[in-house]
Amino acid sequence: MTVYHPTLKQLQYLVALHEHGHFGRAAEASFVSQSTLSAGLRDLEALLGVTLVERTKRAVRFTPLGETVVAKAHRILRETEELSELVQSSGKPLSGEMRMSVIPTIAPFLLPRMLPRLRRERPKLKLFLREEPSQAAIDSLNHGRADCVLLALPYQTGEVEQETIELDAFFVAFPHDLPSDVPEEVTPAVIDENRLLLLEDGHCLKDHALAACNRPELRASATMIGTSLHTLVQMVDNGLGVTMLPEMAIDAGILNGTNVVARPLDAPHANREIALIWRKGSPRGEEFRLLADELRKG
Repeated sequence: MTVYHPTLKQLQYLVALHEHGHFGRAAEASFVSQSTLSAGLRDLEALLGVTLVERTKRAVRFTPLGETVVAKAHRILRETEELSELVQSSGKPLSGEMRMSVIPTIAPFLLPRMLPRLRRERPKLKLFLREEPSQAAIDSLNHGRADCVLLALPYQTGEVEQETIELDAFFVAFPHDLPSDVPEEVTPAVIDENRLLLLEDGHCLKDHALAACNRPELRASATMIGTSLHTLVQMVDNGLGVTMLPEMAIDAGILNGTNVVARPLDAPHANREIALIWRKGSPRGEEFRLLADELRKG
């Protein structure tokens, strides 16, 4: 009896549709036409003899069995990626393709100082970068869209291995006309909770900054409005409040062209841990450790 198995391409189409919830966007992400993706999914359902996706004019809904098959497809695709990684890791380290997700509060500050040297010293490494928030980056890692992630800890990462790159200290940023009694090193008690501006939910920097201050009332009173650190700096420069910035952003010149004054935060654990993480047991683990060494060089 001949048994026909799903192809990797069909499973990739299924996973893409589940991720995007829309045939057109799933097809675009898969670099195929919508008709090709739809035909591939119909063939998959015909092969399995079941309905995985309920199609309506307004929505795409996965059946309970479809959800189970998607979860299994994720594992199959991830193991396929690891098979390729196993072969690639047997060659010269830090060569070939590598996909790294980086969170937005790290990417524009660390990468410009790191990438030129990495290109010079590791010319055979093709590093493809994806900027996305922490949870999206973890999802990309778990689903095989990313090989490793550069993010800030603490954060719930699941089963991963990690290498610390550096500790990134926090500074408090004031408008240029800050009160004369503000010390050179700012304690959390000095921060006016009614004027504190922070990033919107979804940015782990907000939680790290609040944890460093250890003042529960700040979470209740702070205005969480900024979509980026650059936006927050502009708001502070216009006298709308104060904010907290990581040292790497200041070193990268985020305050250039402004009158904002930044003072170090004087508090226990007034920093975030910048780390490179990857899937536990990845055959490219030693390669990721080498990459972490390269990142530490700045």
